[in-house]
Amino acid sequence: MNNKIKMPGRPVLARAMALLFAVGLAGGLSGQALASPLQCVPYARDHSGIDIHGNAWTWWEQARGVYARGSSPKIGAVMTMAPSQAMPLGHVAVVEKIVDSRHILLDHANWSGPGKIDRGALAEDVSAAGDWSEVRVYYAPSGGLGSRTNPVFGFIYAEASSMTETTIAAAPADDDMGDAG
Repeated sequence: MNNKIKMPGRPVLARAMALLFAVGLAGGLSGQALASPLQCVPYARDHSGIDIHGNAWTWWEQARGVYARGSSPKIGAVMTMAPSQAMPLGHVAVVEKIVDSRHILLDHANWSGPGKIDRGALAEDVSAAGDWSEVRVYYAPSGGLGSRTNPVFGFIYAEASSMTETTIAAAPADDDMGDAG
């Protein structure tokens, strides 16, 4: 009697691996490895339409001249957090909802735990100037806003850049231009 387990041949193994890879991609993340925890960058890219790659701290400069950027949150924008001692690679999160001038809800990954997705996580502008340069963000393990403040570069908007930052004052309306003729 032969008690050996029969191993599948290479074509069967190749099909199985292809199926596993396809199932991983069908889950919504472009190329995210099945065994590694979900990171903030691929999550933000897939949920915002902003096609930037690389560590979160590089997104702000990569967006220059390609995407509009500014200091005000907008639904669908990506909030880009600067690196800090606690976050040496920075962090990116997608704005889901504007609550008021100092509070927004974020969708993001890898904040409250490795690979964990947080949806509708509260972020509070704690900057002295009210300019969203520092935030505190909901941290699930504590059940409230995190204790640390996090530096923010700003917000990247999905629309193409017009080569000017969105915080620059708009040009006067036509009726403010006086008589042109």
